[in-house]
Amino acid sequence: MADYNYDESGNMALYFVLTFLLVILIPLTITSPGSLRQKQVKDGCLCDECVRHRNSIRPGIFTAKVQRRSLLLVVGWSIFGFLAYKATTAKIENKVYNPFEILDIGTGTSVKEIKSHYKKLSRKFHPDKVKLGVNQTMEAVEAYFVEITKAYKALTDETIKENWEKYGHPDGRQEVSMGIALPKGIIEGRSRMFVLAGYALVFGGFLPALVGRWWFGNREKTKDGVNARSAATFFKSLTEESSIDDVVASLGKSFEYERSAVSKQAKEIDELEEEIEKALGQKWNTLKSLAEILPKQYQARRRAFILLYAHLLRLPIPGASLRKEQSSVLLQTPALLNSLLNIVTSRNWLGPTLAAMRLHAYLAQALLPGDTSLQLAQLPGISQPEGRRLLHEFNSIETVASNLEKKGDSRAIDIKKAVSRWSRLELVDASFKVIGERIVPPLAIVYLVVKLRIAPPSSTSSEKDKEKDQKTAATLEKSDDEFLSSRKEADDMPEGASDGGWAHAPHWPATRKPSWWVVLADPKLGRVVVPPMQVTDVPLANPDLEQDYRTYKLQFQAPPNIMTFSWKLYIVSDTFVGEEIARDILLKIEEPPQEAAEEEDDDISDPEEDSLAGQMALMRGGKVKKRPEGDEESDDESSTDDDKKDEDSDSSDDD
Repeated sequence: MADYNYDESGNMALYFVLTFLLVILIPLTITSPGSLRQKQVKDGCLCDECVRHRNSIRPGIFTAKVQRRSLLLVVGWSIFGFLAYKATTAKIENKVYNPFEILDIGTGTSVKEIKSHYKKLSRKFHPDKVKLGVNQTMEAVEAYFVEITKAYKALTDETIKENWEKYGHPDGRQEVSMGIALPKGIIEGRSRMFVLAGYALVFGGFLPALVGRWWFGNREKTKDGVNARSAATFFKSLTEESSIDDVVASLGKSFEYERSAVSKQAKEIDELEEEIEKALGQKWNTLKSLAEILPKQYQARRRAFILLYAHLLRLPIPGASLRKEQSSVLLQTPALLNSLLNIVTSRNWLGPTLAAMRLHAYLAQALLPGDTSLQLAQLPGISQPEGRRLLHEFNSIETVASNLEKKGDSRAIDIKKAVSRWSRLELVDASFKVIGERIVPPLAIVYLVVKLRIAPPSSTSSEKDKEKDQKTAATLEKSDDEFLSSRKEADDMPEGASDGGWAHAPHWPATRKPSWWVVLADPKLGRVVVPPMQVTDVPLANPDLEQDYRTYKLQFQAPPNIMTFSWKLYIVSDTFVGEEIARDILLKIEEPPQEAAEEEDDDISDPEEDSLAGQMALMRGGKVKKRPEGDEESDDESSTDDDKKDEDSDSSDDD
């Protein structure tokens, strides 16, 4: 029968609790919002609207959920520190008696060596010979001498010594001993039923429920983090001819599965819908029909759709809770649009792909999707109706500030601040490259190499800057080859360069870093050739730097046909409406050169000069191999020798 040893002091239980706490606290600490791993961005648009907006949402970082998490971390680490202190300062009362350890000798030491060693210890630690130190007492010295004497007597007995060496016990083999890291009173006392109930609750209830929630929760989500039914909605509702309104409607349908219906503030929602209908007229009914919003049905979808269009029309939201709900709806849209984008690009549809990419910017700037006449309404202090009017008057962002300044408009200062940090992308270069080749052979792995930088509308690139870019590209050609051979999609940020920081997006419910989609397409067929790649951290143009652009690459396989493909490169901003690049680009598929092979074939096929084929080739004016002079002499000599041999053989026959 096993012998159970209980940890009456509870020291071993402390180590178990400490390990359990570490397993929980370390992942929570690493993934906490305040962790040092997060990149802090301090720079950005300096207009008054953006500064006020960033200051207003900064306290929002510490939400109730984050506060609870932070409190949990503080309490958890405090308990861990207290238990760690208890464990390090606790006295070990169940230390195993080991005579070898007391005498400081190995287990294989002979009896003669043990006696010799004991004599040395006796002369050193005998109470009559020890000089007491500052912190020593005679009782402690006597106790230690008694201890080494007991150990010596135990090890000078051959039987006891053998039992210690073989079984770790003076009496030989013992029964199985099992240690339990809990006091005996908890296991065998009155509280044992509570201990068993706790174990049953944790291992029979809590852990299976946690694993089941994780398992079935993962099955409901796609790899993009959206509900599987939302992805199915995107798949079914979109076609090749879908417009940006169809994309918005499909996005609205997905909220039925992403959010639960809230019955509170139904009156405010109805009032918001009336304001939207007043602003959009009959188009609102068309949009609701596309989103399949029916009376008294799909309430979660209806609420989210109304809050979405209230944001796009910049309508004021009554009540803090409703504004919070609207922010939650808006912050879900990037993940949903990315899932939608993955679905339409898998079908190679260009129209819906561009619509999904452009919708990001309309949501960021709170503008009606598809209305390009509202581009100037992105500027601070400009409403949507005024933005439409100003576009007809000034025609571009660059001229708005100067013209308003001439009129004495106070908004010109803020508009200048926004335009000076406007994230307008500049395409420095775009080309197709194949590693180790000067051309693009059929079925080769091709890289579309794109060089980008941010050049605000207030800055203009001169011919001198273009020449500098060409010289820089020539000197960095070798590093470009190294970049193509690497697995990185973007080259390292140039030394000394900086990105644009936070974008101008005062209507978006969070701070926003600008990014862009790069996609290669065939507009004639309406097909996406290479799926879009999202790029970010593009450097600002800086003439003082040797290189102020960054290189990105898209990889694909070349077509098998030898021909020239006329494609188009689209670069679409996810933050600013109308800020996109569309450039025609040619991909020429060529047969690899075979000059060396043709020369080898010619050497093999050319006939010799004195052969019949050689004579025929000379008559036709073709090429022949000329016989070297040495070969001709050797032929003559050999023929002479043969004639002599023939004459000798004839004379011998006559004899």
